[in-house]
Amino acid sequence: MQHEFRYKLDFYYQQSLIYVVTLLLYAGVRGTFIENNFTLVFDDPIMYIISFFVAVAFVTLLLNRIRDRKLIVSDNGIIFQHRFNRREVDVADIEWIHIGKERLVRTAGRFQVILIKMKHRRRAFRIRLGRYERDRELLKLIEQLTERTPKREKRFQLK
Repeated sequence: MQHEFRYKLDFYYQQSLIYVVTLLLYAGVRGTFIENNFTLVFDDPIMYIISFFVAVAFVTLLLNRIRDRKLIVSDNGIIFQHRFNRREVDVADIEWIHIGKERLVRTAGRFQVILIKMKHRRRAFRIRLGRYERDRELLKLIEQLTERTPKREKRFQLK
């Protein structure tokens, strides 16, 4: 049975909205009233900078929307999929799975990241739980897969 988890775009929507509101507020403060008529000032370099950030935020949102990233967890493995590519990770090819938190990232929750090390791949796959919808369900499914794979060896042991 396959379970599909979509990549959240909440951050990109919020970022775009905040930049648009900032642009409107700054334009409102910077605009002038002349004889009961409101005029915008387009010569201001700060308006250009804020407009650039608005454009970049919307382009980023659009590109992530087009990419349509998904994570599919099945009994046989994990599938990383987006509109242009599909990468399948079979349970037999997994060397170990580690569920834990990242040292450098401080977000709420004990389980932030899932590391999946493949037998024939140098770097591990990193799945950040908070970036996918229904993260608790995703965690439970990954824990079920973890039971069928070997445990990660400790990096160093104190004697």
